[in-house]
Amino acid sequence: MGIYEELQARGLIAQVTDEERIRELVNNGKATFYIGFDPTADSLHVGHFMALCLMKRLQEAGNKPIALIGGGTGYIGDPSGRSDMRSMMTPEQIQHNCDCFKKQMSKFIDFSEGKALMVNNADWLLDLNYIDVLREVGPHFSVNRMLTAECYKQRMEKGLSFLEFNYMIMQAYDFYELFQNYGCNLEFGGDDQWSNMLAGTELIRRKLGKDASAMTITLLLNSEGKKMGKTQSGAVWLDPEKTSPFEFYQYWRNVGDADVLKCIRMLTFLPLEEIDKMDSWEGAQLNTAKEILAYELTKLVHGEEEAEKAQAAAKALFSQGAAADMPTTELTSEDLTDGSIDILSILVKSGLVPSRAEARRAVQQGGVTVEGEKVGDIKTSYTADTLGEGLVVKKGKKNFRKVVMK
Repeated sequence: MGIYEELQARGLIAQVTDEERIRELVNNGKATFYIGFDPTADSLHVGHFMALCLMKRLQEAGNKPIALIGGGTGYIGDPSGRSDMRSMMTPEQIQHNCDCFKKQMSKFIDFSEGKALMVNNADWLLDLNYIDVLREVGPHFSVNRMLTAECYKQRMEKGLSFLEFNYMIMQAYDFYELFQNYGCNLEFGGDDQWSNMLAGTELIRRKLGKDASAMTITLLLNSEGKKMGKTQSGAVWLDPEKTSPFEFYQYWRNVGDADVLKCIRMLTFLPLEEIDKMDSWEGAQLNTAKEILAYELTKLVHGEEEAEKAQAAAKALFSQGAAADMPTTELTSEDLTDGSIDILSILVKSGLVPSRAEARRAVQQGGVTVEGEKVGDIKTSYTADTLGEGLVVKKGKKNFRKVVMK
């Protein structure tokens, strides 16, 4: 089985421009391919995870990845999947985020000895002359055709700015630049990027008279059709300072029964033969599958040692032990009022709920426990001595923190 067939078997391929050409490129290690990452935050997140895994798979099959950091397109913001315009970032923010991305990507991609490249589209986009772009690129884009793109349709209802309208042209220009100067013959991206990617292949054909290819990968959606990688408190980050290895493990440990086998197939590097045997699993076996998924992905992102710690902490928690590696919130004397802190404040400060109103509801509905004991009174308070070496606070069955005094 070639790498293309493996990607198909894992359910990763959504759309392709020329299947036979792409199959021949990737199966024979002849693809120099790129995936773009816009630096909208200082960490990559689960939404980027599938792209990074794809780059790793293709590199291991002998192909050359180019990680394109959107230092230039980050000035504009991709309207795809957005109902509103992204907030503008300063050049300093963009550069900081780009630097953070480089460090994280190196865990997945081998950049040694020219095996992969990392480039920043700011190197060419920021020096472009507006009149030159209008003359050289503008004639090759039909406004009527651009407006039929799905990424623009959903923004038209609330108002599509001219700033965002140019994003497709900039992404197309990226592929054109990479094709000419880096030998890039293939672009990968999420299924929501299809229109932008076709624009790049078309620009290369019109300007250079040559063929380039594009392939989209399946978006990671749950059984309800929603993008995975979000929690009540926000995105699931790859940076351990933003989402701890334990929280990362727990996110995957808690995926729905209907999603776990799909996630194992699409995201892990376990052999397909081993995964195929899991297809008949049901009931308690699905909990085992979730543990396998959580362990494998935590190991991939944070290393084997952190994966072992996270797994041990999860097991300790559910056997009501005090696990040293569970996420911890440190309180100081400033958090206390007259020497104590109430349960509502603890829930908010630990990040288990976003507000006191939400904390009040959780307690009143019987969804909060401290050290395994249900808390029914919203006025329940704890002193510094009571907190001692830490109390395990749980909201519901899956959200918990160890709260300690600093």
